[in-house]
Amino acid sequence: MESYFELKKNNTNIRTEVLAGLTSFLATAYIVVVNPSILSQAGMPFSGALTATVLVSFFSSVMMGIYARNPIIVAPGMGLNAFFTFSAVMGMGITWQVALGAVFWSGIIFLLLSVFKVRTLIVKAIPRPLRYAIAAGIGLFITLIGFANAGFIVSNPATTVGLGPLSPSVLTFLGGLFLMAVLITRNVTGAILIGIVLTTLAAYPLGRWWAMEADPVISWQGLFSTPDFSLVLQLDLINSLQFAVFPVIFAFVFTDLFDSLSTFVGLAEAANLTDEHGEPRNVARSLTADAMSTTIAGLLGSSPGTAYVESAVGIEAGGRSGLTAVVGGLLFLPFLFLAPLLSMIPAIATAPALVLVGAFMVRPVVKINWLKMDEAIPAFLAMVLIPFTYSISQGIIWGFLSWAVLKVATGNARTISPTLWVIVAFSVLALVMQSH
Repeated sequence: MESYFELKKNNTNIRTEVLAGLTSFLATAYIVVVNPSILSQAGMPFSGALTATVLVSFFSSVMMGIYARNPIIVAPGMGLNAFFTFSAVMGMGITWQVALGAVFWSGIIFLLLSVFKVRTLIVKAIPRPLRYAIAAGIGLFITLIGFANAGFIVSNPATTVGLGPLSPSVLTFLGGLFLMAVLITRNVTGAILIGIVLTTLAAYPLGRWWAMEADPVISWQGLFSTPDFSLVLQLDLINSLQFAVFPVIFAFVFTDLFDSLSTFVGLAEAANLTDEHGEPRNVARSLTADAMSTTIAGLLGSSPGTAYVESAVGIEAGGRSGLTAVVGGLLFLPFLFLAPLLSMIPAIATAPALVLVGAFMVRPVVKINWLKMDEAIPAFLAMVLIPFTYSISQGIIWGFLSWAVLKVATGNARTISPTLWVIVAFSVLALVMQSH
């Protein structure tokens, strides 16, 4: 195991990797409940979608760990599941079986792009200032998600966002945030995991002592559940190839492509998971594993799988090899039977980890030359639009577009590679399709 995952080379050990895998799992485990709750609105059985979510997360993460040897959790993606339900099924009126077929075919396209190394070319075409900005933008995005999950930041009609009320649950979140920050500052091993566990224990009495809160912090929903395999192989492969469904396939391809690419690039830059050429480590294999995840998702009955930015939590906890992803993936499997237990880990327990990860991921911004404005402005736009639009792909699209515009305007069009011009063209196409 040590030689296969190159633990010594990565300056880690089995204990650290196991703890990191557990930490990553706790930060991403919410998807086991959230994904089926969204997919069920498309008419899919909740229990079947839950089983599919667990299976996709298990197979995909283990594949990422063993094949690509990267410490990145792969599971059905947030945003992609919303597009599946609200845009494809409810908006366009196609059946969920046809939508699953679209997921499968988008996975096949991913796979072809990966096999022929097109996706690797795309990674190498991303200018370094944009890479650094994407890493920081993802960090800010994760921080925003953490604050929102805790109820510390809420929507406000007057100011768009605002500070939420200091309820008992928010105060518990703040206690967990400061505790975790102190543990990290003092270099305590397993600081993030310890913080999640202690915050969960602190949150448990809230459901009893402050039972009048509108949203219970922890709700007990039993212990065991039975797997439901009713969605396996229910995709409609033929009807999903109709011309009317092509926009759905393209949207899956484009969104998942740039979400996964930017996640790999961002995590690599923030955690120094790069090869001797400064490129994301094992990027070709990582992208192939990501492509296989989407293909498997269509077969098993879920929205597309993608690399999870929350993997940064486990990476910050010391995870440096594929063993982290393998451990995280294996931890999903028991929840085929124990899914109700996930309700015992409230959002306010994992939210502090998400918030603090942002502090680690903004480090690369110091590498950006902020005095070279034709690079600084696109980097800035990519960085801020990721959290402001609540979309990684939107941030990177506008980063690419502004990069091309400013390079052309300053007479530096020759510095733009052919691959980057193709990316810019697809970015424009994606924006046009989104507006219709």
